[in-house]
Amino acid sequence: MEIVKNAVVTLNYTVHDPDGNMIDDGKNPLVYLHGGYDAIFPHLEEALHGKSVGEKIVVKLQPEDAFGDYDESLVMIEPADLFPDNIEIGMAFERVGEDGEEDMLFRVTDIAEGKVVVDGNHPLAGTALVFDVTVAEVRMATAEEISHGHVHGAGGHQH
Repeated sequence: MEIVKNAVVTLNYTVHDPDGNMIDDGKNPLVYLHGGYDAIFPHLEEALHGKSVGEKIVVKLQPEDAFGDYDESLVMIEPADLFPDNIEIGMAFERVGEDGEEDMLFRVTDIAEGKVVVDGNHPLAGTALVFDVTVAEVRMATAEEISHGHVHGAGGHQH
């Protein structure tokens, strides 16, 4: 069966940077609903369209096609007294917008001299990615999966 709109696709994959450094070892297969449901990067989804079980592809994504370019304006230095006493590098928190909705995830990247550096960029922002992908399984989605816009069951969303 070919990968078409509303197919549930299982991929075995690895992701490297252009220098060959491992980003994701693909320990767990990626299972997604194909056809514009924003489950995977659009350029990767486009490259997979029409492929069948067993086919292999390598897709190179520039930063703007993956996690975006690195934006220096998303790096802020804040007084440490605005944070809990147990703040540590690597911790993450969501900023709440004026409408009360969570609007951005920030990570703590440095703590020094009474200041905390937070970064709203995705950890892979500014990084080109190389996906090495093998199509492992393809099946048509159920009506419920299509109406929900995601895969249910093994490897997918659990309700």
